[in-house]
Amino acid sequence: MNNLTPIKVELLDWQKAQAQAAAIRRAVFIEEQSVPEELEWDADDATSLHALAWANGQAVATGRLLPDGHIGRMAVLKPHRGHGVGQAVLLALMHAAHERGLNCLRLHAQIDAVGFYQRQGFEVQGDEYLEAGIPHVNMEKKAR
Repeated sequence: MNNLTPIKVELLDWQKAQAQAAAIRRAVFIEEQSVPEELEWDADDATSLHALAWANGQAVATGRLLPDGHIGRMAVLKPHRGHGVGQAVLLALMHAAHERGLNCLRLHAQIDAVGFYQRQGFEVQGDEYLEAGIPHVNMEKKAR
């Protein structure tokens, strides 16, 4: 994939996004990052809005927006990182949150991704902690 490959982001409920989103999350979190499977799947999927990013007809990234404004489960397949796919997913979820009247967005960022979220206006809140054995920080962005 190169920077000229068009990215399409769809916003879907879990029933429509599950097959592709679950495959991406399994590859990134469970297989690549060794997150225990029982920590990856939760009841929030059913109530969340899910983003799927497509490139060349393949689902390559996902993320979700919970009804309370939490963004999570942001995952991009390894060959597609660094090409703006994650940013496209995040922007789509942020836009959906704005349309829903959510004034404060929150997320748990892996330490390696803090700069990515800061470039979109998120700010670190509090100290580093471990989640699923991976260092994280809480981040927040308020509507201005």
